[in-house]
Amino acid sequence: MHFSQVKILLVAAGAVHLTNAHTTFTNFFVDGVDQGDGTAVRMSNNIQQATYPLPNVTTPDMACGVNGETGVARIASVNAGSRLTFEYRAVPDVSTVSGGVSIDPNHKGPCAIYMKKVTDSSASNNAAGDGWFKIMEDGYDSVAGKWCTEKLIPNDGHLSATVPSDLAPGYYLVRPELLALHQADKTPPDPQFYVGCAQIFLNSSGSATPPNTVAIPGYVNMSTSAMTYDIWTVPLKLPFPDFGPPLYTGSSSKRSIEARAMNQTIGLKPEGCVMENVNWCGFMPASYTDQSSCYQTSQNCSVQATDCYNAAGPTGSKNCFNWEDFCTAIHDDCGSSLSCSGPPSISSYMPGSLERLDQSKVAAASGPMPSSASLSGSNPAAPMQSYGAEPASAPPSAVIPGSSRLTGYITDTGSLPTNGSIDMCGSKGDQTCAEELCYTAVYPTITAARGANHNSGNVLEAPRTRG
Repeated sequence: MHFSQVKILLVAAGAVHLTNAHTTFTNFFVDGVDQGDGTAVRMSNNIQQATYPLPNVTTPDMACGVNGETGVARIASVNAGSRLTFEYRAVPDVSTVSGGVSIDPNHKGPCAIYMKKVTDSSASNNAAGDGWFKIMEDGYDSVAGKWCTEKLIPNDGHLSATVPSDLAPGYYLVRPELLALHQADKTPPDPQFYVGCAQIFLNSSGSATPPNTVAIPGYVNMSTSAMTYDIWTVPLKLPFPDFGPPLYTGSSSKRSIEARAMNQTIGLKPEGCVMENVNWCGFMPASYTDQSSCYQTSQNCSVQATDCYNAAGPTGSKNCFNWEDFCTAIHDDCGSSLSCSGPPSISSYMPGSLERLDQSKVAAASGPMPSSASLSGSNPAAPMQSYGAEPASAPPSAVIPGSSRLTGYITDTGSLPTNGSIDMCGSKGDQTCAEELCYTAVYPTITAARGANHNSGNVLEAPRTRG
């Protein structure tokens, strides 16, 4: 069928993209319920570069990432006090991988989550600018000896925050932020931000408007001390310098607006939508009772399948494959007899249920960033864990430079690394981490198989590229 070429091109593009994997925000959970890959998420539509860090800290893309000023159709419904969990992936389309990590372990640094109230979360050109406030932050945990980004790895890339219960109702953008500092000590410094935005509607009886907001871009520049913080110094110079506005917890000082009831009217799942992929919806094709009307229904189904593939983006087309199979069944039915009738039941083509997250496993990775005051009683020069020798609890998806587990993966130049981890595709590029200080991530095996089929014989090993 004519949309198969679209599918092949998208799967091939996804495989190419994996050779330059860093990380990106792909989906989020509301009180543990997955909203769907890419659903209500603003992210880059460049499949090959979706996981790249932002090139500098002054670009408008700092607000919601590349293409972040373009709203998407869906808006998730969230209650005040809900737990939001954001998932980061080194490979956005999980249907093409088996195993893997959420972020390269040497990409060490802090995390934060911001919110901004807007008139319409799905409208475009409302991300960059003032109005952003912070609801979560996590820097360096001197007790555990880990940065926030390191905590994400055993938590499958999940970063969580509770929405303050006193916020006024309405439409918001929610922005998870990772800052990788492994190149911040270089000349020129290269702090690497990984951001995106979720579109939500907040159901709330509150009336609070946080008073301490910042403009993004603008809340940091290259003179901000955190942008050039050296994570390779032993011992670390703690505390890590905070940046951005003070944390808003709901008990902070606030302004109140007149409380009024609001109901979500924008970004809802369309009536009659029977299958979803990212922000695309498939609608049941018309019934048919003969061959002529069957082919008309088949054509309508095919057009919807093409739309699905075209709208898929970096998180993939796995549910488009299901829809294509449904369309194929209709098409085959048309040729079976002159008196065919249908369409067939769609139930056997529906994707499986979305994941429900065990939130108790995420909480430990999303604690508050220690302030200078809270560290006053601790050793401000607590040493960072050394990675010169393999620790007993090394992540299963990592190897240590100099160890025997380097077999089977390559650098951009096609040779095995000798010292440290080579960073060839960062925003500055052609830079190398300090010798013997970096984990070297083992990127997962990649398959170009349809959907979640991991049994294909078409297996591609992704060259290891770093940034």
